[in-house]
Amino acid sequence: MLTIALFGTSADPPTEGHRLILTWLAHHFDRVAVWVANNPFKTHQAPLADRVAMLRLLIESSDVLRSRVELDPQLSHPRTLFTVQRARERWPEAEFSLVIGADLVTQLPTWYQAGQLLRQVKVLIIPRPGYAIPKEGIERLRQMGTEVTIADLQGLPVSSSRYREEQDTAVLPASVRAYIHQQQLYRCQGETIQTP
Repeated sequence: MLTIALFGTSADPPTEGHRLILTWLAHHFDRVAVWVANNPFKTHQAPLADRVAMLRLLIESSDVLRSRVELDPQLSHPRTLFTVQRARERWPEAEFSLVIGADLVTQLPTWYQAGQLLRQVKVLIIPRPGYAIPKEGIERLRQMGTEVTIADLQGLPVSSSRYREEQDTAVLPASVRAYIHQQQLYRCQGETIQTP
């Protein structure tokens, strides 16, 4: 059976942490379907089209990612249940794992029709520095009808918000830094950027 990791991200902007996660997923699943979404729990600083373009640049920067990771904007929906329905229409025989960060374990049961969603997918938790994975949160997900796995991956101590708040360009791939400079995103116009 085809195994597909479903990885939605706000990618505001995509970081080296996103690259690490996508690379790990590409080595553990037949296919990785990734999309950029407007997270209803966040305020986004860059337009969706720019975030999609930056994620595309990140994927294109790696042979491994280009061969296994598919940027699929059609899957994007504010409600993950509808994303999964779209994925099922596209790959009716596949087994899906919904990829979430450790910070979302306790939030996931509050998502729109979470019980129905969790009966359709497995959940893969990506550990994040600074976030414990609560055992009671995992148990609650299992009680709601899903299988839960924790990735044997330690995420990098980087985040999109760290870049936005601290202007730490080291957390970004070179192609993403260049795009930000070119499009004058995130109030970084005065920054000197070396293009790849």
